[in-house]
Amino acid sequence: MDAQTPNIIGAASNPVIGRVWQMAEPLCRGEGVELVCVEYGREHGGRTLRIYLDKAGGITLDDCARISRQLSDILDIGLETAGAYRLEVSSPGIPRPLGKMDDFIRFSGERVKIRTTEPIDGQKNFSGILTGVNGSTVHLEVDNRPVAIAFADIAKAHTLI
Repeated sequence: MDAQTPNIIGAASNPVIGRVWQMAEPLCRGEGVELVCVEYGREHGGRTLRIYLDKAGGITLDDCARISRQLSDILDIGLETAGAYRLEVSSPGIPRPLGKMDDFIRFSGERVKIRTTEPIDGQKNFSGILTGVNGSTVHLEVDNRPVAIAFADIAKAHTLI
C-alpha cells in the first residue's frame, strides 16, 4: 500500500487491491462513475477480481461493460498477478459494500455488518448501527454497546437492509 490508498479496505493486506484501485479510480472518475469497492481473492473456479461501481441514478449494464472493457486493457498492461483471474464489474447492489473511509462517513446512521481481520474481544463479525468515524476509527453501536474498530482492521463491510 502507498500514500494513495491508505483508506481503502483490503489494500493493506492485499497489494493487488491497492494497485487495482490506483488504476481504476482515474478511469472511473473520468467516466463519471464512483469506484465503490475492489475485491480480489480465490473463489470456486479460480481467482476473481470484483469491481463495484455506482453513480447518481444507478449504474447500468452499459456502464459496467464500458468500464470493464477499458479496465481490462489497463489491467493487462499494469497489473502483475501470480496467475489468471476473472474480472467482474457490477453495481454495488443491496447490501452495498463499504470500500473506503468516506463510505463510513456517508452511511453513518445505517445498519452495517463489519468483519475484522483480527478478533476484537474474541469477535470478528459485528452488526449494528454505524454511529460515525473519528480519525481512523469506525464507531458502531452493537446491542446497545459502543464498539470502536480501527479502519485498518476491517476486512469487509457492507450495509444491511
